[in-house]
Amino acid sequence: MYLTENIIENAEEQIQQAGKFSEQLLNGFLAYLPSLIAAVVILIVGLLLSKLILALMSKGMKRAAADLTVSKFMHSLVKIALYILTATIVLAILGVPMTSIIAVIGTAGVAIGLALQDSLSNVAGGFNILLTKPFRVGDYIEANGTEGTVEMISIWYTLLMTYDNKAVFIPNGEIVKSRVTNYTYNKQRRIDLTFSVSYKADIDKAVEVLKKTAAANPKILSDPPTDVCVSALGESAVEIACRPWVKTEDYWQVYFDLTLSVKKALDENDIEIPYNQLDVHIDKT
Repeated sequence: MYLTENIIENAEEQIQQAGKFSEQLLNGFLAYLPSLIAAVVILIVGLLLSKLILALMSKGMKRAAADLTVSKFMHSLVKIALYILTATIVLAILGVPMTSIIAVIGTAGVAIGLALQDSLSNVAGGFNILLTKPFRVGDYIEANGTEGTVEMISIWYTLLMTYDNKAVFIPNGEIVKSRVTNYTYNKQRRIDLTFSVSYKADIDKAVEVLKKTAAANPKILSDPPTDVCVSALGESAVEIACRPWVKTEDYWQVYFDLTLSVKKALDENDIEIPYNQLDVHIDKT
């Protein structure tokens, strides 16, 4: 009987303690609830304000006719800064001391810096590209062994779109270290074409045909003049170089049009274009 009373008393005591703990937990939660609600509201408002600020910044840069490369780069940079600021304010509202937040950010920055050295080099490379401007959004370049049109320059990488519509993401750090060829940097480009004619052909006539064909193309510039000359004496043909100048945006159209026009012009003037042949002699003895 005495044992049963002890068990009942212990049970009642544990129930009372559990009730007190639940009450303290509930009171603590209710006391903390305003801060939690405020933090959620600030988080939502902060994200909405960040999107609004980014949208206004983009419109402002468009009105100011800012360089597209700078605009996109600054957009990604400001976006990260706004998100970090929002997270810091939310943590402060939740009661985390600013000194602790700063200490955590500093420690995390060092740790992340050591762990993400390559990523930080990409960030530095992005600033390097932005300041030196070896290329801009819309330029056609070759970098790190890849050719394509620059679609975007972000903090971490540069996006190239190839002619067959492949998206190639190249880290900025690799671009800075590699040789970059910007095919659209200047307003004019020279097309280098080489045509082979037979040794039996009239070379002067062949050169004249190429000059007339190039002059007939309206997209080929007259200044600088087109250079047409014998460039080499090959094993089975005379090679004639044709080097017209065009606007950069007309490069490929003129390249293909002129190649076709020269082929037709040589055929019309009975100028032979040689091709490799293999003669086989059979010894019957």
